[in-house]
Amino acid sequence: MGNRLSRIYTRTGDDGSTGLGDGTRVGKDSARVEAYGTVDEANCTIGLVQACTLPDEVREVLTQVQHHLFDLGGELCIPGHEAIQDAHIDGLEAQLDRFNGQLPPLKEFILPGGGEAASRCHLARTVVRRAERAAVALSRQETVRPQPVRYLNRLSDLLFVLARVLARADGQGDVLWDHERRKP
Repeated sequence: MGNRLSRIYTRTGDDGSTGLGDGTRVGKDSARVEAYGTVDEANCTIGLVQACTLPDEVREVLTQVQHHLFDLGGELCIPGHEAIQDAHIDGLEAQLDRFNGQLPPLKEFILPGGGEAASRCHLARTVVRRAERAAVALSRQETVRPQPVRYLNRLSDLLFVLARVLARADGQGDVLWDHERRKP
């Protein structure tokens, strides 16, 4: 494969527009750019999780997820493009079931925390939720297949479960929300 980017700057976006994957120019503040940009941000936060010491099985899942998110961003960047399929969502559900089956049932809400890797995973979860909201907002204006939205929804659930797995792996466990604490 040859060089994909020979120059990093093009100056074509200096007017507040950007090019989509199909060559169409749109405003940098368009719903489509917001959606795929937030997916890119979500991918970066998963990279922050990957920078921690992780169990191999978690690292493998997150690496695959990063590739899928890159594909998903491409789908949102190229109107009419299809990259995320039902099989990708089924795969997330299988991982959810596998990892959640290793955890004790939740009886209380938990707070983001449980060590550095778990905390980064909680952050990634919230950014994925924002990406999901951005994809839904885009779908209210333009055609978006349901698979990208469903993938993001399942991914945020998986990241919640993985945060719990990582908190346990770090020896800290879940940080429970104390709903009966004294109010100041």
